[in-house]
Amino acid sequence: MTPRALAGIAVAWVLAVGAGFLALTIYKLAPAPAAAVAQVWPRDARVARARDRATLVLFAHPRCACTRATIAELAELMARYHDRLEARVLFLAPRGAAADFTATDLWSSAGRIPGVTVARDEGGEEAARFGVATSGEVALYDASGKLAFHGGITPARGHEGDSFGRRRIAALLEGGRADRNDAPVFGCALQDPEPTRLAHADQISNKQEER
Repeated sequence: MTPRALAGIAVAWVLAVGAGFLALTIYKLAPAPAAAVAQVWPRDARVARARDRATLVLFAHPRCACTRATIAELAELMARYHDRLEARVLFLAPRGAAADFTATDLWSSAGRIPGVTVARDEGGEEAARFGVATSGEVALYDASGKLAFHGGITPARGHEGDSFGRRRIAALLEGGRADRNDAPVFGCALQDPEPTRLAHADQISNKQEER
């Protein structure tokens, strides 16, 4: 094979790799569609809210790898605001799903956070009541049951760190006001049948970034 041909192959490979990383970056930074979240705590909700402090509800798919970052961010919030906040994490259990469908590391991680109650959302009924369709979306309600914030608490899909959502929740809990009451959500659709497949590329990317 001639040097020119080898050079051409090398250039094509570099372009293909670059295109792949560009597509992955776009995917990681593409927020989910905005949701019409319930403005007041639904009267028929099966999950109870706190009466003396704010309540944060996080909806999650138990097999969405990108939601690990959201669980980690929730742990940070609860460690800092445990005296002002209670949290409920509702894991989707599709209709007809086996009893162990939600028995994942995400469930275990969420359950270990002080101040957090974990439960199954059978058939996605609670998600529908609250108007949420994306894994990793949170809804923060004040002590009176009014919606104070909704959106995501990660800076990108599957990434931990400072984010608009985390900052706005902190502002609301500390001073009662924030510049906005929403933030982009980065996660898989709750009803996605194969969320782990969609998140696999993120896991590969994160490992490469750590090297």
